[in-house]
Amino acid sequence: MLSGIRIIEFEALGPAPFAAMHLADLGAEVILVQRKSGGGNPAKGATRLLDRGKRSISLDLKAEADLRVARALIRSADGLIEGMRPGVMERLGLGPEEARALNPGLVYGRMTGWGQEGPRARQAGHDLNYLGLSGALFYGGLPGAVPGVPPTLLGDIGGGALYLTVGILAGILRARESGRGTVVDAAIVDGAQHMMALLRSMGAQFDTGARGQSLLDGPHWSRCYRCACGGHVAVQCLEPQFYALFLEKLGLETDPVLAEQFVRAQWPGQVARLEGVFAAWPLSHWVDLFEGSDACVAPVLSPEAAARDPHMGARGHVPDSALPAPRFDGRVVQPGPAPDPGQHDREILQELTERGLL
Repeated sequence: MLSGIRIIEFEALGPAPFAAMHLADLGAEVILVQRKSGGGNPAKGATRLLDRGKRSISLDLKAEADLRVARALIRSADGLIEGMRPGVMERLGLGPEEARALNPGLVYGRMTGWGQEGPRARQAGHDLNYLGLSGALFYGGLPGAVPGVPPTLLGDIGGGALYLTVGILAGILRARESGRGTVVDAAIVDGAQHMMALLRSMGAQFDTGARGQSLLDGPHWSRCYRCACGGHVAVQCLEPQFYALFLEKLGLETDPVLAEQFVRAQWPGQVARLEGVFAAWPLSHWVDLFEGSDACVAPVLSPEAAARDPHMGARGHVPDSALPAPRFDGRVVQPGPAPDPGQHDREILQELTERGLL
């Protein structure tokens, strides 16, 4: 889908390499600029999954000869991705002004948690901090409990990497029409706050301003329950017809405790009732009971177990996989392998020389 688009990615952690992987999965040519010494993801025990489908060149960005190569790469590119703290790329002489002087049509993608400006812009932070400040973590917990710790999918990927990907593609569309590039400031606090638009659009009954009182974090029909085996089921039968089917499948359609779906004062007692129900049988029982129904109940599976689920298997998922998404015309893209650091040094340098950029 993105054949003919070249992205230069400067090595970083987390959402920036995810965004570059996503673009590579969609067919863009991604050249990963890795550190000449100690290149590769420095996180202990990390896999190289996020580098799949890319080519790698190792450079020392403090050495003038390698800086010339970095500038040549920038001149050859449609887009650039960097995930450094604000000011780092400028100190290297590769900031947006310098890059766009080399390539006026360049889309310069910047991935940070706090953004390029603001009182916290140069402070350290992580996914949970950005979610907390943006308001996105507020409803992330059950009544009476502290807010939970969601996986980095919510901030780093949802509020960060995917916004960077969309921003870069939007910038490239404009650049191809106008010849003018742009700087994409993708801040996780901005993306996370923006994602709350769906919740806010549903009105005060969903977004009450009080934890444990909204229609997503308070009721008995919107939470997870522990089963006899220690596993969990996820229940979220919001619409009355789905709630009625949920009770019917449980054999509780005449239970007076569960009769009222939307009376907040009754939710604690209704939760306790369902806790006892689900704790009586193992997860396998509940999976079988709700199989094929519209009661909006699903098992909470580990990633390994999810890959063995019939539905996920039918979609092509296997253990330890992260299939590219979305799909186009029903086709699953098969990404290339992750390169070794510097694997394509000679190849990329030769290409730049042949194009007259070095």
